[in-house]
Amino acid sequence: MKTKNLVLMALLVGIGTALYFVMPPIPIGGGIKPDMMLTMMFVGIILFPTIRDTFILTIVTGILSGLFSSIPGSLIPNIIDKLVTGFIFLAVVYLINQFAKNFAVYAILIGLGTLLSGTVFLSMLLLIVGDMPAAFGIMFATGVIPATIANIVAFCIIYPILTNLLKRSKFETSVTHSL
Repeated sequence: MKTKNLVLMALLVGIGTALYFVMPPIPIGGGIKPDMMLTMMFVGIILFPTIRDTFILTIVTGILSGLFSSIPGSLIPNIIDKLVTGFIFLAVVYLINQFAKNFAVYAILIGLGTLLSGTVFLSMLLLIVGDMPAAFGIMFATGVIPATIANIVAFCIIYPILTNLLKRSKFETSVTHSL
């Protein structure tokens, strides 16, 4: 594994953690926070679509999301959620990259990935913890839907800037090969 790749993935996770940390919990939704770390995890998977890199990104993102979550008992559900979502996202990226490597498709994937992540997280929270701070539907409507919109917007802002910087620095990723 290249050190440059690890450094970039660490920066993505760090930015995602900072965004997640400053995001306030939604009072009506039982304290659920929109998960902005997903955007950075998804960008990392798009840039480095390998099983090894996806595993590293999902584990680190899951642990950090669980540690900074405002919902009690959500560490294990966060780790499971990120692993499941990350590898499904990787499989879809593999399929999509064969036909269409473009910004609009990736933005749609970010939205769908966020919806999947929220569903898996809330399901695992219900299954493992059992007692949720609010009903599944309320937490989905007040946490997952806003997170989906926020992640698409964040991706639309961050991704072009990041790919431009990578192209200028001659950094090699799966995206810069196609630019």
